[in-house]
Amino acid sequence: MLQRCILRPYHVLAMVLCVSAGEDFDWTKNERTSFYYGTFPTGFSWGAGTSAYQTEGAWNIDGKGMSIWDAFAHKKGKIVANDTGDTSCEGYYRFKFLQEKYGGWQNVSMVNHFNDFANLCFERFGKKVKYWITFNNPWSIAVEGYETGEHAPGLKLKGTGAYKAAHHIIKAHAKVWHTYDMQWRSKQKGLVGISLTADWGEPVDITNQRDIEAAERYIQFYMGWFATPIFNGDYPQVMKDYIGRKSGQQGLGASRLPVFSPQEKSYIKGTCDFLGLGHFTTRYVTLKNYPSGLGDSYFADRDLAELVDPKWPDPGSEWLYSVPWGFRRLLNFVKTQYGNPMIYVTENGVSEKMLCTDLCDDWRMQYFKDYIDEMLKAIKDGVNVKGYTAWSLLDNFEWDEGYSERFGLYYVDFRNKNKPRYPKASVQFYKRIISSNGFPNQREVESWKRKAVETCSSSNQLLAAARRKSQGNQEHAGMQKAWPVHDEV
Repeated sequence: MLQRCILRPYHVLAMVLCVSAGEDFDWTKNERTSFYYGTFPTGFSWGAGTSAYQTEGAWNIDGKGMSIWDAFAHKKGKIVANDTGDTSCEGYYRFKFLQEKYGGWQNVSMVNHFNDFANLCFERFGKKVKYWITFNNPWSIAVEGYETGEHAPGLKLKGTGAYKAAHHIIKAHAKVWHTYDMQWRSKQKGLVGISLTADWGEPVDITNQRDIEAAERYIQFYMGWFATPIFNGDYPQVMKDYIGRKSGQQGLGASRLPVFSPQEKSYIKGTCDFLGLGHFTTRYVTLKNYPSGLGDSYFADRDLAELVDPKWPDPGSEWLYSVPWGFRRLLNFVKTQYGNPMIYVTENGVSEKMLCTDLCDDWRMQYFKDYIDEMLKAIKDGVNVKGYTAWSLLDNFEWDEGYSERFGLYYVDFRNKNKPRYPKASVQFYKRIISSNGFPNQREVESWKRKAVETCSSSNQLLAAARRKSQGNQEHAGMQKAWPVHDEV
């Protein structure tokens, strides 16, 4: 059936290298089983995520210095509709960065600065915080911040910037882990990990070795770029081979991929008490050769092409297709590649388009139902998943997309100065999953969705009434401004 799928090229084309597939992961076995009704292990953790810049607002309050996202978002044309995070959800009211001076993660001095910051956090908050994540989605920091320039700080250092930034981020993570291990672990009894975001890459043809190798290359250039040094001490061999070969063909005296010294490899290896994992979607992957003469590029270094199946649901972001079975595949890949580490899913969710204000978000309920069930199947496979965090609690500032995409369980009316929150249907549905610790039986799960849709209608009415009132107030204020009222003499 896989070969009969109609595929269309996706907007990103990548490049690759010839590497044998993982010895333990069976690329030819893709079980797409029916929905599994059952519950998660006792003590499984549930949550919903937010992000400081994406929700706080208060960008210049209480002596706060400029962050790279403050500077980036204030440049016209960088964000959809020229939105900024200046106010966002104004979560700050409810409870000097370092880019310009040092060049951010292009400078190795950031390793020590970041360690100083982390050490202060351990000192101030370590008695209460027992799970620490050094970096969330470092792939995005490196590639979108220093290769494509889509994210802050907006640098386009193609072919070198992302690799250099990632190299320093990995070193910083390792140093922070060792700082906690030596100075704080015995007193605070906490754990330190990193959160990596990765899409799954499925071979277009699971019987074609070149497609299998391309798919593995996709994963290794994405998640393995960071996970392999942290778990095994060095970059994936396929990255070293491909980037090194292309660098040589470009006449460079050394690989564009930095090198860890033997001492650094030993220092970095094993610096992960748990792995945070963010996942949203899947791509089909096939071989595509990119001549080195086209120039340096992280994407060209991979020699691969990404494709999507037009039958996959795509309710929101142009890049986000609902492909639940890819989640189970990714979790099992982590299990076989990295010795079945303790995993906390730190981000998983789906967006809606900006103009959609219907709070009865049935597509999000279906997404959570299907993806969480694939995670449950992975646990049955033996994957050591300990917790799950839905993205996101609130609609918020979605980086370069501004407020045009909404991932929240709660709708935020950004046009209202008070930023009121309205629960979407998915709030009640997700609550039911948490309280039942999974999916007890088909009848009960189907009743959750019906009840959630019934209750969301009241939220729709409240939102509509608030908007009518707000519009009326604005019109009244406009009339007063146009026709000033004076006291009669």
